[in-house]
Amino acid sequence: MNDPTGSAEAQAGSSPEEALRTPTLTALRELLQLSAHVGPTIARRAGLSESELDALELLTRSPVGPADIARHLGVTTAASSGIVDRLVSRGHVVRRPHASDGRRTEVLITDSGRAEVIGHLMPMFTALLALDRSLSPADAEVVEAYLRGAIDALRRVL
Repeated sequence: MNDPTGSAEAQAGSSPEEALRTPTLTALRELLQLSAHVGPTIARRAGLSESELDALELLTRSPVGPADIARHLGVTTAASSGIVDRLVSRGHVVRRPHASDGRRTEVLITDSGRAEVIGHLMPMFTALLALDRSLSPADAEVVEAYLRGAIDALRRVL
């Protein structure tokens, strides 16, 4: 059961590629492929760039400075400033002086910015919550262990 590629018999009689075609690995690959399309699709529907959507998602966690947004997005601070300017113009974020360092600025998501992100993602979150609630505690434990293992496997290539 701890063998991530299937049974010993399947491994012995097949190529490595065939051994990686288990139902769970096939479903996981499909999930990863679909998840790569979620951000671009939501951004397009919301009339945002992917960077603007990524910035809004970051800001749903807590206010951060423009340099933090730049680091998160992997862009220059000038590019980050332009992204923030566009989000300010749409009313999705506001700039304010940093609470403890008046020389710094922090960016805060507004109610409309939060609604933009959550509104487009809510159908997915609702379906996932229903799926999660349909699992028995024992099944949820197995799924969580599998997903944590998959996360660890992905981190090995990052």
